[in-house]
Amino acid sequence: MGFRPSHIPLRLATGAFILNSGLGKTALDEGTAGYLQSMAARAIPQVSQIEPQQFGKALAASEIALGSALLAPFVPSRLAGLGLLAFSVGMITMYLRTPGLTEEDGIRPTQEGTAVAKDIWMVGIALSLLLDRKKK
Repeated sequence: MGFRPSHIPLRLATGAFILNSGLGKTALDEGTAGYLQSMAARAIPQVSQIEPQQFGKALAASEIALGSALLAPFVPSRLAGLGLLAFSVGMITMYLRTPGLTEEDGIRPTQEGTAVAKDIWMVGIALSLLLDRKKK
């Protein structure tokens, strides 16, 4: 399945948001890159093995690539959805593993966790892009 008109709102909103986030990370200072790296390492521990600046550049490039793929109509929706699912599951994993972001129940966000917990919308969009099938 390629690109369907019903996917435009999902891909446009999500793609523009992620692309903007990636562009904003292209000139991270070492402290910010290190902070983001330490957060990401909670979801993917291997991330801590690379230099913070290298991580920051890779993160920016990844977000730019994913945002661009979501915005490009020639990229099949399932492929764009798969990339978005991988990215958003990483974000939710980081949220669930970072102390102080969830209430005692381990799910509901604290005030500090709301900014990351809201990324659950990307999981829903990714699943919609992956599961949508053309009717015969």
